[in-house]
Amino acid sequence: MADHRSFFLEEALYRYVLDHTSPADEVQDALAEATTALGPQARMQVARDQATFLSMLTAALRPRLAVEVGTFTGTSSLAIARMLPDGGRLLCCDVSEEWTDVARRHWEAAGVADRIDLVIAPAIETLRVLPANAVVDLAFIDADKTGYLGYYEELVPRLAPHGLIVVDNVLWSGRVLDPTVDDADTVALREFNDRAVSDERVDVVVLSIGDGVSLIRLR
Repeated sequence: MADHRSFFLEEALYRYVLDHTSPADEVQDALAEATTALGPQARMQVARDQATFLSMLTAALRPRLAVEVGTFTGTSSLAIARMLPDGGRLLCCDVSEEWTDVARRHWEAAGVADRIDLVIAPAIETLRVLPANAVVDLAFIDADKTGYLGYYEELVPRLAPHGLIVVDNVLWSGRVLDPTVDDADTVALREFNDRAVSDERVDVVVLSIGDGVSLIRLR
């Protein structure tokens, strides 16, 4: 499986991390290769250690309902879907038929397509029409950065007492710390990070996996 980034470890140490992380299988390797073939967009794929981390969280939580905001080619959704318990469902929200067609092929190859409900529409619309009694056990946010706060505010009220929200790219290659960077994505990530840590409903920890990952739980 191709590995392309950990922004906070020098290369030799990152290779050590991967060498001591459970290896990818044939489907994961094939998906990584298909994603790499897309060109520069491949940078949006989660790294192998992050995918393994998501699988472990899913196995521990045993979610009846998991939600993914931003599916791309399906690396993270594959990691989550494989570890769902019997009857567990994964709702994937994305706007691209092209990229999610890659995901669908590899979900089928892995035998998990029947656990996944993919909705092609703006994710905020999909989240807003979830049933009032829908309880989310695990959510992964990895989509347009300017939408993060909206997704978060839709998911927190639906989060199970034992549930987790996992948010990607929260360190943004360190740009969140750079006062000279003021593009919309960076500003949105700063705002999201500030909101999460000040939100009295939740506890949050930021981990330096991949491009920075926040874990959020209800207090």
